[in-house]
Amino acid sequence: MFAIIGLDFIMRGLDVSSLTKKTANAERVYEITAKDLPLCCPGDDMSLWNSHPKVYLELDDNGEATCPYCGARYIMKNDKKYK
Repeated sequence: MFAIIGLDFIMRGLDVSSLTKKTANAERVYEITAKDLPLCCPGDDMSLWNSHPKVYLELDDNGEATCPYCGARYIMKNDKKYK
């Protein structure tokens, strides 16, 4: 099915990159680094069409955040730039 949809997009000259993005919040727990800040859910690498509105999240003192819409958890990797 993906191949047929992808081919249809290519024939129409449409951008197929949105077909390869992650489904929003599919992993439910995400490890992030300082380069991911400011943190938002769904992230830039996720499709927005099947998700909730974009919301910016603040990390707590432990370097963690939870999305109020979908419950996805974001955990800061041990990153010296952040600490």
